[in-house]
Amino acid sequence: MAMNYNAKDEVDGGPPCAPGGTAKTRRPDNTAFKQQRLPAWQPILTAGTVLPTFFIIGLIFIPIGIGIFVTSNNIREIEIDYTGTEPSSPCNKCLSLDVTPCICTINFTLEKSFEGNVFMYYGLSNFYQNHRRYVKSRDDSQLNGDPSALLNPSKECEPYRRNEDKPIAPCGAIANSMFNDTLELFLVANESDPTPVPIPLKRKGIAWWTDKNVKFRNPPGGGSLEERFKGTTKPVNWLKPVYMLDSDEDNSGFINEDFIVWMRTAALPTFRKLYRLIERRSDFHPTLPAGRYYLNITYNYPVHSFDGRKRMILSTISWMGGKNPFLGIAYITIGSISFLLGVVLLVINHKYRNSSNTADITI
Repeated sequence: MAMNYNAKDEVDGGPPCAPGGTAKTRRPDNTAFKQQRLPAWQPILTAGTVLPTFFIIGLIFIPIGIGIFVTSNNIREIEIDYTGTEPSSPCNKCLSLDVTPCICTINFTLEKSFEGNVFMYYGLSNFYQNHRRYVKSRDDSQLNGDPSALLNPSKECEPYRRNEDKPIAPCGAIANSMFNDTLELFLVANESDPTPVPIPLKRKGIAWWTDKNVKFRNPPGGGSLEERFKGTTKPVNWLKPVYMLDSDEDNSGFINEDFIVWMRTAALPTFRKLYRLIERRSDFHPTLPAGRYYLNITYNYPVHSFDGRKRMILSTISWMGGKNPFLGIAYITIGSISFLLGVVLLVINHKYRNSSNTADITI
């Protein structure tokens, strides 16, 4: 049966209910929340509040930016590219697959001394560790020392899960592509005596504590590492099995710090990873004095096939980390823009306020 439309019914919330029934209405309850009567605060933007804010931001950000920028520039850093694509490079001979192993030496000079602890990094370019399938190609249970996962790795590791009917340890594409160049640093202490002095490079202490002690563990057992990894085989591209990564058993197997550092994938295709630590031995002498140095490279890691590049970086650090001028420049830029906007708005406010006062007087 059709119902007649009544405008009064819509205003009141609907047609009248039957006698004795409960009235139905779509009108919200008469509460402070539903009727939007809650107390509120709305800032009133005036010249007296806006202008000081712009000036305060500028006066705070600019000195902070200058301090960060100066601190970043005081960090000593040098990069040595040893890809070898240039014909004049000492490592050009290593691009040939027939030369294995290939050892090349690069000479360089430090113009200024490096004080404090010095960090040696290796850097790669055009290497996409952030690819989805690459990032997933690992077995965290196996890396944590689970005996069942050691002999039966996750299917995520395919096609680097098994080789020669044996499970690969560690499995996956990340482990299979581990960086394996060897870098050695020598100082020419005396020009009359060309015999270089080796710089001691510390292998341990380069990985995160949580990775070393929580995420990565060797398989349990009382025997040697070789016995605990029995029944497994090395990754396809590795030169030796995982239990032979270091002569020190506390830095071999899954807890090898070079391996742990590599397994923490980078977000960008151009990245650097910590390779060695050069500790300061004396407060009276620089860690790396200015002078001539030799970098000996055992060239194992191929990058020419994907147009990649390799480099060695020596760097000191500060309270804000490594050398990165971007943060200081960003602070200076934002502070300068804020201060400039404050000046512009002050001029506009002064001009139009005077014009308004003059008009009032004329009237």
